[in-house]
Order: sequence, then C-alpha cells, then structure tokens
Amino acid sequence: MKLSALISPESVGGTDVEIAGLTLDSRAVKPGFLFAALPGLKVHGRDYIPQAVAAGAVVVLTEPGVEVDGAMVVRDGDPTRRFAEIAARFYPRQPEMIAAVTGTNGKSSTVDFLRQIWRRAGLDGASLGTLGVARGEGWVETGYTTPDAAAVHRALDALAADGCTHLAMEASSHGLKQKRMDAVRVGLTAFTNLTQDHLDYHPDFADYFASKLKLFLELAEPGSPAVINVDSDWGGDVAEKCTARGLEVIQVGWGGRDWRIRELTPKPASQIVRLEIGGRSHKIELPLVGEFQVANAVGAAAMAAKSGVEQSDALAAIAELKGVPGRLELAARTPDGAPVLVDFAHTPDGLDKLIRAARPHTKGRIIIVFGCGGDRDPTKRQPMGEIAVKLADTVIVTDDNPRSEDPAAIRAAIMQGAAGATEIGDRAAAIREALSGMTADDTLLIAGKGHETGQKIGDVTHPFDDREEARKAVAEMGGGDG
Repeated sequence: MKLSALISPESVGGTDVEIAGLTLDSRAVKPGFLFAALPGLKVHGRDYIPQAVAAGAVVVLTEPGVEVDGAMVVRDGDPTRRFAEIAARFYPRQPEMIAAVTGTNGKSSTVDFLRQIWRRAGLDGASLGTLGVARGEGWVETGYTTPDAAAVHRALDALAADGCTHLAMEASSHGLKQKRMDAVRVGLTAFTNLTQDHLDYHPDFADYFASKLKLFLELAEPGSPAVINVDSDWGGDVAEKCTARGLEVIQVGWGGRDWRIRELTPKPASQIVRLEIGGRSHKIELPLVGEFQVANAVGAAAMAAKSGVEQSDALAAIAELKGVPGRLELAARTPDGAPVLVDFAHTPDGLDKLIRAARPHTKGRIIIVFGCGGDRDPTKRQPMGEIAVKLADTVIVTDDNPRSEDPAAIRAAIMQGAAGATEIGDRAAAIREALSGMTADDTLLIAGKGHETGQKIGDVTHPFDDREEARKAVAEMGGGDG
C-alpha cells in the first residue's frame, strides 16, 4: 500500500513509497516497513531508529524534532494516535459489530460469555483479550489484554476477512491510555467495576479512572449503547458521564435500573437467578458458581440484546454458559470429592469476591493459596493479606510471579496483613500443603495466576500451571480431575 493511502497525500515528502508492513518493534522490521518510533513506558522508539532503518524500514513515524537518516520521516505531535489511524487504513476491514468491555475485574468472562451467546444465536462471533482470541471452540493465546495498535487492526482485518461479524474485546486501562484501540469502530460498550489495580503504571486512581472512561467518552460511536454495571462505587459516575455524552445507557446489576438482579439462590454447582427487566421477572439457572459470575453473565446478556440478539434468546443462553479458563475453574477434586478451584483474582476486590463466591457453596473450610506479582502495585499486598485472613479459614501465602523483585520481600508485605497465615514460598509445595489437610466439605482456592502456564522469576518464565499442579497433587492422593 502506498504511503499516501496511509497519511494525507500532501504530507508525503519526496517519493510516494510502497509500505509492506507496520511495526513499533525494531526487531520485527522487514524491508519496506513503516517503523513507529513511539514514546514508551521505559524506552523511546527513537533510540531504535538506526536498527529499524538498517533492517529495511523505508518510513519512520515519530515526534517532531527527532532526526532520521536513511528513511523518509513522518512527524506528528501525537504519533501514537497517528499510528493507530495508519494501522486502521493499512488493515481496513473490521467486524460489523465490535463490543468493548472495560473495568478492573470481569472483562475476560464478560467478553467470552457474549461470544458464547452470539454463537448460540447463530452469529459468527469472536472474543479478544487476556485469554487470547476465541472463535468457535478454544482459545489462541496472545499474551496480552489489548494488543498494540498494529496487532489490533491486523486481527480485526483478519477476522472480518474470514467472515466474523461480531467481536467482543477487552479494553484495558493500559491499552486505552496508550491509544492501542484508537480508530476501532466500537458500536457497543460495557463497564464492569472499578477497584484498585495497576497503580504501578497509573500515577494515581484518577488517571486509572480517566483511562477507562476514554472508551465511552472518545471511542464509542455517538449514540451507541453502553451497558453499565452500577453496583461498584464508580458505576453511577460512569453512567452519568455516558448519558451526558449521549450514549444509550443500560444499567445492570443489583441496583440496575434496566436489568436488575433481584435474588440469587446458590446450588452446589450452579445458581438460580431472578432478574427483573422492564418490570417483568425472569428466572434463570446459571451453571456457574460465584456472585460475580452472575454480574458478568447478566452484563453479557444485556450487551447481546443490544447487539441484535432477541432478549429471550440472550436470557436462555445464560443457562448454557461455560466458564472461561482460570476463572473459578474446577481443576480437580480430592479423593473425598472436595473441589479445587483456580482463579485469576489478583486484586483486593478480586480476592474478596472470589472468597465470598465460594462461601455459599462450601459446608466446611475455605482454604486459599495466593501471592502477589512483582513489579506491580505494591500497595495492594497488605490489603490482600487482610482480606484473605478475614474471609477464608486457612490461608497460605506463596509466590505468584515475582519477576525482578525479591519473592521473600513480596511475601513479607502480604504477611503484614495476614496474621496467622502460613508462608510457603514454593507454589507447588504450598498447593500440596493446602490439599493435605482437606476434608470432603472443604474448598481449596488457588488464586492469582488463573489460566497462566508459566511463572515469571527474574527474566525467565518457568513452566507452571496451577491447574496442572493441583491435578498432579490430587493424583498423588488418589483423586481425580474435576
């Protein structure tokens, strides 16, 4: 594609070169590529311009004042936004309906539940986020929540070319702030909740909230539907701002004006949900445990109803939803039949919701094994310890992904709030210790890593899957898979 097709023709100085590809990673540059030298969190792409040009970059997109030798240069006061616009022109196709979900917790489940409802309604849908890309059965892992702008638009173009008409995307605060989703035609949005997370990246909570709001105030198409869960402290504020912008606000949750949860009745492996929609009562059985899963399922059904699915079909689909990997996933059962559940909960609010979700389904003790990731918000460690010992009966503090930090220091910070907890650094040993004392009426929760299949220690990712470790340990006890 010619450069003049990607930027305004009058901005092309010199020869109108052919562009073979786009990247902001100098290591991925190939002959004929446009290289985006963008400011990053730790490094600036301008430092890698010589390597990109040497690898064959013919155009460099960067900020004013940056010198470039050996290639054409496009300078822009907001090169990150411009890169997203260029990517949207280079990969022009997008699914007809793109739904984006933001919030601290619940994004992965909500987008996949929406995909499942679409599929049951006969629509060709996909989901994109932390778990990767899902379409049909299974996931293809990508390793990120919101890809960079080139990867986003490349994925949208490929899905649309393959006949995908509906896409549900996670919209992370990082991705929104870094403009990775700019130029995506978002026709439906949703908000799950907002609690402490990512304060290692955002300077304060106000910046975190503002990044989330960008989905509704800048990216959502004018007048489009916005499904807002109003149960968190910030839900009402989001609803007000969406209304002020002219979006069609649909309130959901216990306090929801439009889709209101009236009653939950827990069963051993499911929940009876009574909903009120437009003054009419509906009774549905959700084949998953945990109150937060009800919020995710109801949010997804409301989104589906606003995307063209008949409301009755969306509600019926709730009864057939399958949980997503690493979200209250039943990994195994002990020889006595006690469940071992693995969950991605890695924030104070997430841990709180996880333990509370398990309580109505547990006759005996709730045992929890968890840690906190290194190089991430350190202020959440002590509160997570406090929540664990307050709500669970037995707590084992272990390592999560320590990354470059000292694992013992991370555990010590958690233990400051976890009076009476046991500390076992080796995660596999911690899981085995938790299993060793279980009875038939107990529930074991393994929290923090969920679907992840590796443990990041220093610069090395070691193979480690909580689910596999649980299954191996149970097998040694004479038990079986869930």
